[in-house]
This record gives sequence, C-alpha cells and structure tokens, in this order.
Amino acid sequence: MMATVTGLGQSKVYFTKEISPEALVRIYNAMDRKVEGRVAVKISTGEAGGHNYLKPTLIRSLVDNVNGTIVECNTAYNGKRNTFEAHWQTIHDHGFDSLFAVDLMDEQGDLRIPVKDKKHLKYNIVGSHLGYYDWMINLAHFKGHAMGGFGGVLKNASIGVASANGKAYIHTAGKVQSTRELWQNLPAQDHFLESMASAAQSVHEWFGGRVLYINVMNNMSVDCDCDSHPADPKLKDMGILASTDPVALDKACLDLVFSHKAKPGDDNKPLIERINRQHGTYIVDYAEQIGLGSKNYTIINIDKR
Repeated sequence: MMATVTGLGQSKVYFTKEISPEALVRIYNAMDRKVEGRVAVKISTGEAGGHNYLKPTLIRSLVDNVNGTIVECNTAYNGKRNTFEAHWQTIHDHGFDSLFAVDLMDEQGDLRIPVKDKKHLKYNIVGSHLGYYDWMINLAHFKGHAMGGFGGVLKNASIGVASANGKAYIHTAGKVQSTRELWQNLPAQDHFLESMASAAQSVHEWFGGRVLYINVMNNMSVDCDCDSHPADPKLKDMGILASTDPVALDKACLDLVFSHKAKPGDDNKPLIERINRQHGTYIVDYAEQIGLGSKNYTIINIDKR
C-alpha cells in the first residue's frame, strides 16, 4: 500500500509502479526541472559478481535524454572497484562504457568542498571532476546496506560522490582520510549516519540545488550493490520514486518498505531487520535536522495522470 502524506507546502515525491526505461523518463519529466549543460548521472556501477545494480539498458533512455555522463568514484574496500584499472574493467564488464560516457571522478585526485554541518566533518572530500558538472541526477538503487542499513539517494550523494579517501573520512566520522586506516577507526553508528547526511548536504549545496533525486525500488536485497555476493531479494519490486528533496524521497521509500504487508514470496521483514539493526532511518531524521530537506511529503502518482 502506498504510504501517502498529504498537505500543503510539503515536498513532492513522484511515484510510478512501472520500472522501465520509459518510466524513468516519464518520472524525470514529471518533476518539470529541465537539466542543462554538463550533467552528471551518479549511479553505482556495481561490484563485480553482483547483479542487482541498475542495468545500463534500464537507465539508457534517461541518460540519453539529458546527454548525461555516468559518474562514479573508487571504493574504500578491497574488491574490483578500489583501483582505477579494476574499476574500469568492472564498468566495461557491466556494459556501461559501451553505452555512455563514464567518468571516474577521483581519477585525477580529490576536491574538498564546504560542509554546513561541521559536527564531525570539516569539509567533504569528493572526486575532483565534480567541478566539471552543472547538474547532477542522483539515480540510486534503493536496497539494504550492511553498514548504513539501507542505501538510497542520501547514501548515493555522500559515500557515492566521495573519493576513496573521502569515503574513509565519512565512514570514520572525520577521524581519518586514508582507506588503509578506515577499518580500525570506525565511529559510533549514529556518528557515521550524521556524517553521511552532512556530506550529502554538501553535494546538494555545491550544485546550488541543481540536483534531481531518483530511487529505483527493484531487486531490493538486504545487501548493497557493493557486495559481490548479495543475498537474493525477498521483497518484490515496488516502483520508481523521484523528488527534488532527498530527505522526503528516502523517507517515502522507507515508508513503503515498513508499511508493506508481507506475504509468501514478498517479505519486507529481512530488509526491515537490516535497516533497524543499523539504525538506518536515523539518517533521514538528521538530514532534516540540518536543513537538507523535509520528512513531510505528498505523493504524486504519475500512473493516474
């Protein structure tokens, strides 16, 4: 059942039950914010061995429509995307570079951008190529995550846009900036979530609000696309949601998951357990507190237009 919040002056979250290339273009058009200039489309290209990431064939029409460039940064953990050589090979194996221009934004180094919320971070460390772009479409695959509880647009804007060293900085709540020191310096969980919210806000502010946010709710494993062997999804696909407000968007997706009526073959309990284990919902609470967006939203179902 669609969780709907009604009222005036609330953030608009657009929804379609259809998950297709055409639906992605329709929901982009429904937001009525034409992107122009150099457009970064931030996705996860998916860890080698994984299979739940957003496929190039699904996103192609949208990326072509905005003449976008797929952007990514290296990971902070050992795998097939933690070096540029390995990451480019994974991008190629997953079919992205055959259809799109692709940019590993930290390939020429880092860029420090300001943060408004300095509770943990003094700045955000992103790929230096972020400065090339006029607009960003934050195109996230909504699913579980081992450390954050869930991954949506807030995680995609923070950990996703951060360089490898920036990922270490966020993961350790500002303690270290080296991937070699990351795992020995993990902070309290809420401090990590607060750091992600702060970093997401910095990217939003960097673009002056010229960011559109889209969550695709398909293949919702409890594991992230950064997992090379993710658990099979237990929850059926729900649709695509989009907004100019990342807090409202992630909150709407969480509400869909938590309010879903489980039945055989369509079980939300594993994902809810993963989110609750990591206190994952706190990121939207804190992001609202620091002024990134609002948890109050109204759903606009574009399927009924």
